[in-house]
Amino acid sequence: MFLKDKESGSLIEIIDIQPLISPTSSAVSGRDQAGQEEQEPATYQKEKLVFPSGESLPICWMDENYTT
Repeated sequence: MFLKDKESGSLIEIIDIQPLISPTSSAVSGRDQAGQEEQEPATYQKEKLVFPSGESLPICWMDENYTT
């Protein structure tokens, strides 16, 4: 899955989806897709990521106290 960094606009390939959808995790591991070489994995804060369309991540992925 790819997300976009709000600040740089770079695409980030998410390595493990589970921390992304877990509201108790504030960060995810991913690889920046800038450049031709595959980048080393790095940690990204979920609040700084959006979908490539610019849409925010679902609140239920971010807030462990969220209820419907």
